[in-house]
Amino acid sequence: MAHPDPGGCALSSSPPSDAVGAPGALAIVGVTATGKSTVAMAIARRLGNAEIISVDSMQVYREMDIGTDKPPVAVRAEVPHHLIDVADPSEDFSLTMFQAAARQARADIATRGRTAVLVGGTGLYHRAVIDDLDIPGRFPETAAELEEELDTEALHRRLVELDPLAASRMESTNRRRIVRALEVTVGSGRPFSSYGPGLGDYPPCDIAQIGLSLSRAEIDHRIEQRYHQQMEAGFLAEVEALAHRQPPLSRTASQALGYKELLGHLNGEMSLDEALDLAIARTRKFARRQERWFRRDPRIVWLNADDDVEALVDEALSRTAQHESPG
Repeated sequence: MAHPDPGGCALSSSPPSDAVGAPGALAIVGVTATGKSTVAMAIARRLGNAEIISVDSMQVYREMDIGTDKPPVAVRAEVPHHLIDVADPSEDFSLTMFQAAARQARADIATRGRTAVLVGGTGLYHRAVIDDLDIPGRFPETAAELEEELDTEALHRRLVELDPLAASRMESTNRRRIVRALEVTVGSGRPFSSYGPGLGDYPPCDIAQIGLSLSRAEIDHRIEQRYHQQMEAGFLAEVEALAHRQPPLSRTASQALGYKELLGHLNGEMSLDEALDLAIARTRKFARRQERWFRRDPRIVWLNADDDVEALVDEALSRTAQHESPG
């Protein structure tokens, strides 16, 4: 999982040319812990000719299995999954890299005459894939210079001067996003926010989008329950192994929800109970942001995730057929 970023991309004029015509492509989106993977897998089983594309910014990393809630190996063996375990956790696997890999996966699936089922809750990555976002380039030298400034608030003040709109879209303590916005603004000579207006547009899309919805109380309950299940499954041991690996975790991988807090515990910053409580609180907050992100998209058809899985599959496939044959 990763935090959706509301700035930094613009829509191109058309969907990716090599993905157009993918037969019956559909996406299952929504807040974390709503059962998206379960529904996507049920759809794939029903169709019999489907392949799943994970749209999750952290499932791309090898060795990060329990905390990212990856589908079990047996499930991935039953139905082909893409964009899982494609990067070393020492690598900063960027949005641009993810977009290119997903575009290739969609093209390959279409070439095989099979159905692509996208599933995930990383909002910006989802839009990058379905709407072919124009993503700003990287300026590593500029980024390195910015990282020398240890005062995040000072960096935010600089962003306020150079790009007040971008600064208004992020918290003054969110160092990763602030550095990225400054990197683009300074490196390209173009305000970071100038890439963003396209995210407010929702053009016709060749992928039917199905959203799974639950009450906030139920989402909160499921988030807490899942963390406890992950701890019982060995999440702490997984994080401890990552903490001692060489090369070390990348900045991106180390910021993953759950991992960041448990790393803090292992570094002596807090007790295990405090780390777990903080991870639960942050994930619930993240879920609110996910909900706002996806609810803005009028193209998404929302279904009640509390419904029976087979009923959800029926409705999702019915909606997909309507999407392919409007009117």
